[in-house]
Amino acid sequence: MTYPTSRRGFLAAAAALPAASLSAHSAQTPKLEYRTLGKTGLKVTTLSFGCMTTSDPSVIERAADIGIVHFDTARSYQNGNNERMVGAALKSRRKQVIISSKSLAKTRQEAEQHLETSLRELGTDYLDIWYLHNRNTPAEVTDELLEVQRAAKQAGKIRFAGVSTHFNMDRMLEHLIERGQTDVVLTTYNFAMQNIASDSQQTRLTSLTSAIEKARRAGIGIVAMKTMAGGVERVGRGDRLYGADPAALKRVLGMKGAPVAAIKWVLRNRSVDTAIVCMTDHDQLEENLRAMAEPYTAQDEQILESLRAAISPVYCRMCGACGGACERGLPVPDLLRFATYAEGYGQFALARERFLELPGEIRQIRCEDCSACSVACPNGVRVRDRIMHAQHLLA
Repeated sequence: MTYPTSRRGFLAAAAALPAASLSAHSAQTPKLEYRTLGKTGLKVTTLSFGCMTTSDPSVIERAADIGIVHFDTARSYQNGNNERMVGAALKSRRKQVIISSKSLAKTRQEAEQHLETSLRELGTDYLDIWYLHNRNTPAEVTDELLEVQRAAKQAGKIRFAGVSTHFNMDRMLEHLIERGQTDVVLTTYNFAMQNIASDSQQTRLTSLTSAIEKARRAGIGIVAMKTMAGGVERVGRGDRLYGADPAALKRVLGMKGAPVAAIKWVLRNRSVDTAIVCMTDHDQLEENLRAMAEPYTAQDEQILESLRAAISPVYCRMCGACGGACERGLPVPDLLRFATYAEGYGQFALARERFLELPGEIRQIRCEDCSACSVACPNGVRVRDRIMHAQHLLA
């Protein structure tokens, strides 16, 4: 099999697409920005397509017609159905696009099974990037799983090995640099991590930014996720999220240009090769494309300052500081993330599935049974309120 890895190859493929499809939704072809994904040599548009919340394949097809080249899915998205939809949408242009998928597997056998299922559901004989998904401690990236990735590479089933990490990102990046066996890291990185009112939070952002830059210098491709800080664009479009007064939130979070500003904040870090953004409809796609063509401005910063203030008490920055802090053993970062899946991304089924994967004794714990909470968030998130909400929502 042959793999198109050059920018010229991608552009040539895009140029061959029907002109009518490029103008179906906009009169002007958007400007595309490309960066090289670490040492892989892959040329990716700085805006990549996160398929987790997408149910309309025409949005994916439209993005590929425009020239977006990187599409990200996972074995676990939409109960496994997301891969099948993505594969069907991209079947006719498989050699012109980069497809990544992920596995939550903990054992060799499970990982091998997940990979075979992903290939079958996507209708392809190889993945461009295959991630060990949601690894937040070095112990979760086992020698056994790294060996599965090495073997899959040798067999031609994957081109590049990846790891995704939701929290403890700086420490995970340092560990993966030391191991030297990971080609691409998918990491949480967004504007909400910058909180000028919190010295500790600013220190964490500086540490993460430094780790990203160090990893990129080591040749690791850097893909940013959670760029919208937990569903900013959904609130901006009128969905209820984070509290009892959605109208008040919408006045802040619905400011014109908020999603684009959030993406531009990420992309101004030149060590980030691309940002994966979930998009559910054509309007979101057309709006988000602007992030590749427009500079980050003072107005963008003003918008994001208002957003930070609005979501500060409720949005988990995924710094990992609360990991292990609950006296009763609740996995606080995970529960906060599940709540965001359900409300921020509108993916209740995914949130519920993740919740049910927790041990039974953990699922039975209720925060209202405690007279006081042992978890103190350094970023000011109302952890007890948020966890109680997650428990009521998902239990």
